Amino acid sequence: MQPIRFTPDVEQVDPDEQRLTREIVEQMNATARNAFERHRHAHRDAHAKSHAILKGSMTVQDGLSAELAQGIFASPKTYEVVARLSSAPGDIHSDEVPAPRGFAIKVIGVPGDRLSPDIGGENQDFLMVNFPVLAFGTIPKYKQMLGLLEKNAHAPDFFQRLVAGVARGAKDALEAVGKVPSATLEGLARDNNHPLGETYHTQAAVRFGDHVAKLSLAPKSRSVRDLTGRDLGDVQYSTMRDVIGNFFRANGAEYELRAQLCTDLETMPVEDAAVLWEEEKSPHRAVATLRFDSQGPYSPPRQVFGDDVLSFNPWNGVEAHRPLGGIMRIRRAAYERSSAYRHTQNDRPRIEPQALSDIPD
Repeated sequence: MQPIRFTPDVEQVDPDEQRLTREIVEQMNATARNAFERHRHAHRDAHAKSHAILKGSMTVQDGLSAELAQGIFASPKTYEVVARLSSAPGDIHSDEVPAPRGFAIKVIGVPGDRLSPDIGGENQDFLMVNFPVLAFGTIPKYKQMLGLLEKNAHAPDFFQRLVAGVARGAKDALEAVGKVPSATLEGLARDNNHPLGETYHTQAAVRFGDHVAKLSLAPKSRSVRDLTGRDLGDVQYSTMRDVIGNFFRANGAEYELRAQLCTDLETMPVEDAAVLWEEEKSPHRAVATLRFDSQGPYSPPRQVFGDDVLSFNPWNGVEAHRPLGGIMRIRRAAYERSSAYRHTQNDRPRIEPQALSDIPD
């Protein structure tokens, strides 16, 4: 099947969206204020706990077909990148608590019409999680689930481990009788596999030049492919940071950035990020390779810079990769407010790096 052409009407804005957005952002703001009082330090509303800040490069493949040679992937080129690996909750928890993991990428020095000129810089951010869909794929569903998500994020660690254990049991029971677990159950039933062996997804759609796509990031080099599905066993408070640091002290890694083009808006909707785009309709196809050499990914200066100075925002980028769908639209308001609050409360400037040399070693 041929990929659909991007036009503005691939998005369908709910008439109640502005009101729901205001209510959600205000609820998130109240939660952020409470978290600041507990920690006396402002963290991100989501993916608060980082595990590594990586410096690397992204090389766009030569000879891409016309439908893949789009946007920043239109011609072969190598960009500098910085990545932040994290856990999804909006509070700091022990790594004993299974949680979705994040892999945020900032591509440095990308020309093009800016989506958010006020942010400054010329970078392109792609934010990914190690699960292909969201349990709350629309803004109304997100509003319904927000309270539960925030309560779980701030619940005691032992309670979260209990919830994850029960969810894994329910997931296994469904799969044993041939049924597919829901996205909500899948999200709660996370395990503690090695984060460097995971495949990460934008979950929601983005414009892909003349087309529409979801992006994914998959292990490419054997060094990280060998980590796929590897259970970490005895997990402690900061095991994710430690295993990533131990790996990069002795190894480099390569990942494949892939595009899954939308070929049918009915079965591959833009407005519901809970719907899985079936690979039978459109496979994930490689467009670039990310490389990270051996390095120290979490020195104190790099951690502080990554957590308190850097921001990652799906709306920090170029028009050719505009985020699409309700979940992406609400992120525009939510991420900007979160970043402004964090930088103000921590008295840190917001800096968009112009080169990897801006990132501390």
